[in-house]
Amino acid sequence: MGVVDLDALDSFRQSLVAQSQFKKRKVILDHGDNGSSAFSVLSCEIETSLPALRASDYFMEPCLNELAVRELIDPGYCSRVQNFTVGRYGYGTVRFLGKTDVRWLDLDQIIKFRRHEIVVYEDEAVKPVVGKGLNKAAEVTLVLQISSSKKFSREGQVMEKLRLSAERQGAEFISFDPNQREWKFSVHHFSRFGLSDDEEEDVAMDDVLDAEVQEPVTTNDSDGSDLDEERALVDPRLLSHSLPSHLGLDPVRMKEMRMMMFPAEEEEEEEEEELDGRFSHHRLPFGKEHMRSPIQHNASSKTVQRSSPPAIRKTPLALLEYNPGSFASSPNGSILLTQQKNKGLPLTITKVQGFKLELKEITPVTRNYSRNVVDAALFMGRSFGIAWGPNGLLLHCGSTNNVQKLELSSTINLEKVAIDNVVRDENNKVRDELIDLCFDSPLNFHKEIDHETKEVVVDSYKIKVQKLVCDRLTLSRVCRSYIGIIEKQLEVPGLSSSARVVLMHQVLVWELIKVLFSTREMSEQSNFSVGNNHEEYMMNNNSKESSLDVDVEALPLIRRAEFSYWLQESVCHRVQDEISSLNDSSDLQHLFLLLTGRQLDAAVQLSASRGDVRLACLLSQAGGSTVNRTDIDRQLNLWRTNGLDFNFIEEDRIRLFELLAGNIHGALGEDMNIDWKRFLGLLMWYQLPPDSDLTSIFQSYQRLLEDGRAPYPVPVYIDEGLVEDGVSWSPGNRFDLAYYLMLLHGSEEKEFSILKTMFSAFASTHDPLDHHMIWHQRAVLEAVGTFSSDDLHVLDMGLVSQLLCLGHCHWAIYVVLHMPYRDDYPYLQARVIREILFQYCETWSAQENQRQFIEEELGIPSAWLHEALAIYHAYYRDSFKALEHYIGCAFWQKAHSTFISSVAHSLFLSGKHSEIWRLATSMEDHKSEIENWGLGAGIYISFYTLRSSLEEDDDTMTELVSLENKNDACRDFFSRLKGSLAVWESCLPIDARMVYAKMAEDISDLLVADSGEGSTTEVKLSCFDTIFESPIPEDLLSCHLQSAVSHFTLHLMESAS
Repeated sequence: MGVVDLDALDSFRQSLVAQSQFKKRKVILDHGDNGSSAFSVLSCEIETSLPALRASDYFMEPCLNELAVRELIDPGYCSRVQNFTVGRYGYGTVRFLGKTDVRWLDLDQIIKFRRHEIVVYEDEAVKPVVGKGLNKAAEVTLVLQISSSKKFSREGQVMEKLRLSAERQGAEFISFDPNQREWKFSVHHFSRFGLSDDEEEDVAMDDVLDAEVQEPVTTNDSDGSDLDEERALVDPRLLSHSLPSHLGLDPVRMKEMRMMMFPAEEEEEEEEEELDGRFSHHRLPFGKEHMRSPIQHNASSKTVQRSSPPAIRKTPLALLEYNPGSFASSPNGSILLTQQKNKGLPLTITKVQGFKLELKEITPVTRNYSRNVVDAALFMGRSFGIAWGPNGLLLHCGSTNNVQKLELSSTINLEKVAIDNVVRDENNKVRDELIDLCFDSPLNFHKEIDHETKEVVVDSYKIKVQKLVCDRLTLSRVCRSYIGIIEKQLEVPGLSSSARVVLMHQVLVWELIKVLFSTREMSEQSNFSVGNNHEEYMMNNNSKESSLDVDVEALPLIRRAEFSYWLQESVCHRVQDEISSLNDSSDLQHLFLLLTGRQLDAAVQLSASRGDVRLACLLSQAGGSTVNRTDIDRQLNLWRTNGLDFNFIEEDRIRLFELLAGNIHGALGEDMNIDWKRFLGLLMWYQLPPDSDLTSIFQSYQRLLEDGRAPYPVPVYIDEGLVEDGVSWSPGNRFDLAYYLMLLHGSEEKEFSILKTMFSAFASTHDPLDHHMIWHQRAVLEAVGTFSSDDLHVLDMGLVSQLLCLGHCHWAIYVVLHMPYRDDYPYLQARVIREILFQYCETWSAQENQRQFIEEELGIPSAWLHEALAIYHAYYRDSFKALEHYIGCAFWQKAHSTFISSVAHSLFLSGKHSEIWRLATSMEDHKSEIENWGLGAGIYISFYTLRSSLEEDDDTMTELVSLENKNDACRDFFSRLKGSLAVWESCLPIDARMVYAKMAEDISDLLVADSGEGSTTEVKLSCFDTIFESPIPEDLLSCHLQSAVSHFTLHLMESAS
């Protein structure tokens, strides 16, 4: 490596020491006069590769200073640090075995020591594979907090529980030092290692005892205490790890509340300590590690008598009395406790009904829905954190929007995300006409446009993924149709001003799409001039019959002229607003503003009316021949060269001359106080040649933008000042959709790299959840071939969420079917559609038109709808409807089990035998797919068949002619009946068993009622044997027993004779 400058090395050491003191990662080098440039370069490389550890209570070995010095002496040392160690004072250490590469590691983010646990790579997304980075074998030492009174008596138990805990987590127990309270174990790789809450309690952690600190007690004749003095005796730092502090509460205040609410409990514990003889005012109830010097008080102050803290309860305490009344009358986030005047009395525990959530008022996202005080156990469970409900409902226990103060953790906040802001008026009311114009009408028109379909096979079903088909010849008609829908929306009364600005911007975007990407028919009229008014322009643009043919070479100029007209229309309102703020003497400023909007006719007339004919002549030629621009620029330069005093010429007149000369930056000045569209217009109209095509114009603007010499194309809501305080914007963050369309026009590649930013909601509206119009713009642009993309699913699902929030499930599925098909995710559309059908079953099933649209118009398999309805009705315990839909979706096994366990017996007892026959026979054709069919629904079919046979006359019977055959059939039926009871025993209710007994009884009665002419007595007696083997209750068998005795007596008499 060569000779190292020792002075520079010493300076380098000092800089690292300074760095560790100020907790900065950057190494500050002080080379001095003797420092060499080579050393400076080398030290800069070293400082960038050192690991970062900013937390003051964390440390590492080797330290940062030593790592830098070793890396300087031995290059590459930081890539092979032996037994690298990181620790946190009072919590533990971790030593990574072997050689470790510590270069560029952000240790603050990777290693987290918490109470009795260590987490390495908390974010699974950035965790490297095992053996890489810090996800490798290591030896961990955790410092445990065990109270000194239990430390030695339970040492063996603690060690055994720590060993089991380590093995349960896949670690290897090494040792436990009861004196230092250090638990040491080794791991092969990392996630989270430590003790759970239950394990902490088992090893006698001072989890709750830390929250209650005892002071030395002196005898005091006073029988009361002052809460302020008690509070002064408690050191809040010792309560920083207590349960209330973890819940965001004041631990000192919670201790005072505990003393106030449970006085009897402390008196009992005081008596126990006195009887035990272990009470002493010289000893604190905690271990040596928690002892501190008493707080000094004034000589006149009282010393508060405190009892020792209670033992940890194994059973939950009863809830405090609270008032479940109106939340409006109580402070936010407060639990209504008993008053202090009842401090010495035992609390009354009132049993009240749980709170019911009243969702009556529908409010936007910025206001909370309702707030509910609940049982604290609901919140202290580890499983609860945050939950999303349908239609943007958010359930959480954090602070609400615009609320800065600390709230109790027993307050639930239910908020509704404002997905439907676009259909609300200025009074925040949902308008049906807005729902139709924002969603139904555009989607209906989208559906009328041609589509191409692709069949996707999902299991045994097919769905048709759709894609919009449109060419550039028909693009103008499509854009005008969307503009017509938006214009109808502008006519709705009660719209807010911001909503109207956004709608006007949508109109301009559709107009720009038509200008930039549509194609003219070759027979279309081409006599277009800038001076034409809007009606003449639209008439010429829409004409379909003309004797003149458009020259192909003139098409770029025609598109440029159309874009120029669009630009004039889009900035016209800004020009008029600024002109209205001028006074009558500001003629030159008035002229300049008219030129920024290319209102040349008005500018020439104004100049001529003021008697400035020469200026009017110059203005009439503005933006024309480049020769005129050159002449004006040469004249200005000549004046400057000759030393003309410009103070004798109005500054605004010089600005006009600079603009006419094509020097737009000289005309605007350094501040460039102008919006981006007018700047683009000035660039196109006055600086660039009049025959420049749009691509070169856009590229010129983009180069100026990159150089910082052009205003940023900010989104319309920022450009118009709609939400100055509500939305933050930084350069390069996001631009206006119109600007992205211009870039798309100039791009020759199908793979446009900024599509996700271009089609984000923020590109056209300040509502981040509104995708209703930008989805249509994406679909049309992709259909005409401007780009191709299959990863804009965020846009698709954004519109789906809006439609589902409004209950338009059929349109949501329509949008899903237009999501681009991907070979790597072939079943994406099917999965999303099924999720919609399941989650919003109640919505679409209640509207027949939606269900019909989903099945007939969209071609969604009816089996998917039946499956969703079956799950829905099964959830609400409507077994009969669930069975119908299980049959409809061909879930034969589930239908069969539902039929047996819930439906059949209910219908039987209601006498609806024809319904049982219909349901059972509808499943019979698929009995090969049903387990235990013969012992399930087949029982009912056999019963009705056998009963019908036994009830028929002998001359009509075809199979069971003799009594013996009837007996055999009944014996077989009874055998299957008992087999069915054995198979379905666990899921058959009592009513079903009654039905089985009733079936057996009916068959037995029919069998006994048969006279059995020509049959022997032995055959008749065998019929009774069959009956006695049937599953009939014993009390019902008594009547058959009498008949059997009579037949048996007759048999004996016949045998005797």
